[in-house]
Amino acid sequence: MKNKHLITTPLLAFALATGAASAGTTETVAPPPVAPCDDVISGVLTLSANSHFISYGNDVWKDGSSMSDLGFNPSLEFTFKLPSNFSLILGTWWDVNSKGAPSIGGDIQEIDVWAGIGWSYDKFSITTTYQAWNYNQSTEQILDVKLAYACFLNPSLTFHNRLDIGGSGGAKGTIAVLGVSHTVEAGPFSISFPANFAAILGDNYYGGDAGSDGGYAYTSVGVQASYPLAFMGECYGKWSLTGGVTQYWTNGTVIPGNPTNNFLTYNFGLAANF
Repeated sequence: MKNKHLITTPLLAFALATGAASAGTTETVAPPPVAPCDDVISGVLTLSANSHFISYGNDVWKDGSSMSDLGFNPSLEFTFKLPSNFSLILGTWWDVNSKGAPSIGGDIQEIDVWAGIGWSYDKFSITTTYQAWNYNQSTEQILDVKLAYACFLNPSLTFHNRLDIGGSGGAKGTIAVLGVSHTVEAGPFSISFPANFAAILGDNYYGGDAGSDGGYAYTSVGVQASYPLAFMGECYGKWSLTGGVTQYWTNGTVIPGNPTNNFLTYNFGLAANF
């Protein structure tokens, strides 16, 4: 009992003194600052109208030199940051138009969905994406592998692998696409100049009555611009107006179904980054 009183009496006196001091002041102790953290989820929504639907050089709706019959192509993609510079990617793209017989319902011709994993180190990145393209009451299955390096020309190399032909009418195979793109800022405008060069690694990828050859498939060169809609604020994402044109030069023996081998396309719409 003696030792207990020797310990508790000073502690009790200290507590009473502290309580008295606290009762006579309005000062509070601020909590330690919390370090800000980066957003782990980001996304991009696009609402785009297009003069053509071009799938790796293939003029899907055979618009050729016509520029008047627009299609609507909304898309949405989310990126989730993961540990060790990895990321999870989920997205969807729709083709809505009245150019052909209804494939899914109403004017909805195609719905694509994808899931992928990305990894980056400094300026280098690699992304692998599985895609399911749903149209013509079937599913074309795709596996894309993209290597990219962030610099002046932002070079990239994509291997587009068709795993299941679905409603394509062609064969399984691979398209290799070498791309570059440079972006400049001109006042509020952001202007990019993308270019792509593609080759098909194998025959009959695009099929046709007489089949199709492998080899050089197409070249595309474009100009794309965006203008920020700053008056909308950023509560619902960073919105911008977008638009551009792209010229295609295609190889008729590799992509035999196009109405014309060389054609111009354009697009315009809205985009939101959040």
